[in-house]
Order: sequence, then structure tokens, then C-alpha cells
Amino acid sequence: MRNNLKSIVVLVNMVLVLALFNWSVVQKEDTLENGEFVLLKLAPVDPRSLMQGDYMRLSYAISQTPNLDKLKSRGYAVVKLDAQQVAQLVRYQPGKEPLQEGELLLKYNKGNWALNLGAESYFFEEGQAKTFETAEYGGLRVDEEGNSILIGLYDKNRQLLTPKRLGEAQ
Repeated sequence: MRNNLKSIVVLVNMVLVLALFNWSVVQKEDTLENGEFVLLKLAPVDPRSLMQGDYMRLSYAISQTPNLDKLKSRGYAVVKLDAQQVAQLVRYQPGKEPLQEGELLLKYNKGNWALNLGAESYFFEEGQAKTFETAEYGGLRVDEEGNSILIGLYDKNRQLLTPKRLGEAQ
């Protein structure tokens, strides 16, 4: 009887974990499909990590603020998009409200040196570093709650950077 109860508890926990995981995947898929496309200007940062291979640590211009110590540990960057879909910072605020016409929310967590928007890493295929070193924008899809998913890196002309195929000149 006791072993039966343990098995049931383990099974229920596994079902709950799988349900939560699937719910998270569905939410991210919805953001990818229906989220607002936003370009964020990249701030200068060390482009590669030797320990992790071909990987870029991203930093965004809107997350660089001299008043970092005055901001709450979690909150929202409120942005407006210009005609080219590039986000312009309007303000930081602790909650979702107030929000004016044409403004979007981007959730942030305060790090040691800057605000983290949840899209600070970009992995790419080995040997593609030259292509992605020219990145000037990070392209995100953002949902109404301020959750963002990084979908690619873009050049100064706001064109998606794509890996070069084997044998193409870099």
C-alpha cells in the first residue's frame, strides 16, 4: 500500500512537471507567432566567450543606465518603436501601468552592471563569428506582458544576419 502511494505521488509530480513544461513551450510559441517585433540597439560588449565556444553576450543600449542603483530589482522598460521598429526608451517603471498609446513593455531584472531583458545570449555555429560581429541590433518578439524572445541579430541596415554556408567567402 505504501509503495503504491509513492508511485502515485511520483506519477502525479511527473505529470505536473510535463504539463508546466508544455504550457511554457506553448506560451513561447505564441510569443514567437503573435509577439510584437522589436529591434534593440546593441551596446558594445565582448563578442565571444572562449569557454562556451561561438557565443555572443549581448547588451542593449536601453539597458545601460547611470541610475541603475535607483531602479527596483524587477520592473519594466517602457519603449516606443520608431518607423523602423527600433525601440526608443521612454522610461523605467516598477509595474505594468501606466502605459500610454503606442508604448510597449519589456520586463527586466537588475544585474550587477546593467538591466537584463532576458535575451542576453546568442549562440551561433562555429566559424560564423565574422558574420555576427557586425550585429547592431537584437531582434525580439515581445508579448503583451513584456516577455521577450530573441529571434536574431540584425546589421546596421536592420537586415537579419544569417550564417554563411560552407565554402562561401566571409
